[in-house]
Amino acid sequence: MSRFPALVGALALAFCSAGAAVVTPVAAATVPAGPTVRIDNFTFGPTVLTVGVGTTVTWVNQDDIPHTVVANDKSFKSKVLDTDERFSFTFTKPGEFGYFCSLHPHMIGKVVVKPS
Repeated sequence: MSRFPALVGALALAFCSAGAAVVTPVAAATVPAGPTVRIDNFTFGPTVLTVGVGTTVTWVNQDDIPHTVVANDKSFKSKVLDTDERFSFTFTKPGEFGYFCSLHPHMIGKVVVKPS
């Protein structure tokens, strides 16, 4: 068992020496590309997030009950998110975008989008 990591390293070195590319797969769904808002304990965190134009924000439901993410101006709206599900939205114009959970309207947050 202890020789297995050494064998993997030797194989990787052999492929690199032969000019072949070594690619380590990473599950894209596990790491959001941009800023993340956690949904947990009936709150959005951070409550206010400031980003630049063109930024994709991802909300992740880490609560044990379903939630949604709905813009006050209806510019974005998620489906009902179960535990560990995600919703992403790319902000293409500056402004302040308030949002809430349609299932629990006391849950509110805001994304402030600054010009590039």
